Amino acid sequence: MKISLKILFCFLVLSCTSHKTATKPKLNNQAFEVKSDSASWLDSFRNRLIPVAFYSPIVKDKISNQQLVIVSHGYGENKPGANKSYSYLTKKLASKGYFVVSIQHELATDDLLPLTGIPQVVRRSNWERGAENILFVLNELKRIKPELDFKHVNLVGHSNGGDMTVLFAHKYPNLANKIISLDNRRMELPRTSTPKIYSLRSSDQPADEGILPTVTDQKKFGIKIIKLPNTIHNDMNDSGNKRQKREINAYVLGFLKE
Repeated sequence: MKISLKILFCFLVLSCTSHKTATKPKLNNQAFEVKSDSASWLDSFRNRLIPVAFYSPIVKDKISNQQLVIVSHGYGENKPGANKSYSYLTKKLASKGYFVVSIQHELATDDLLPLTGIPQVVRRSNWERGAENILFVLNELKRIKPELDFKHVNLVGHSNGGDMTVLFAHKYPNLANKIISLDNRRMELPRTSTPKIYSLRSSDQPADEGILPTVTDQKKFGIKIIKLPNTIHNDMNDSGNKRQKREINAYVLGFLKE
């Protein structure tokens, strides 16, 4: 009887040990290798091609409830590949377990962004198109990757792409969990606690009047506005130095983990 009990105990210990080794990877606790890919999706309703770049962690087991980050680039004068010019951020996020999609919002055949006139008026159609691009990509991902955690969708946008991202939050507040603006300057940040609003501000280009919430509104809605004293507006993409990139990555990852 004693021998049988000992054998049973060893069996239970081995079973527990085996179960531990099969646990899923945990987000942000380690750095995974990253794979990237790209595609051009057709939005047949608008008859528009939408190039996208994908960044994802290389893992042995699937990450349960893997969160999605959709990135929107700053204005690139309709040059291709603008969506791939934030690799320091997209690859870092993917290495921490996120599934990252970066949208190319501009095509060579698009009208150039108006540089004169009231931005909120003359650029509105550009931002509207960007918001619809985000919506299309989100819906397409729901179709082809239903295993992602669509209850916690995170959107990141720089400059003009930040204005698109913020407009998306105004139009579809229930579709995103967190909005992270990298120095958007023209579209007013929502005064809301859902979705959660975060913004990193450059040292050289102030936002237009009324775009950023007051300190009172920031406290009321839990909005976080952080100024980067050593980073200018145009250094928030891959052109920034290593220190700037580390700082932005740290803040964005911190926002996502809250």
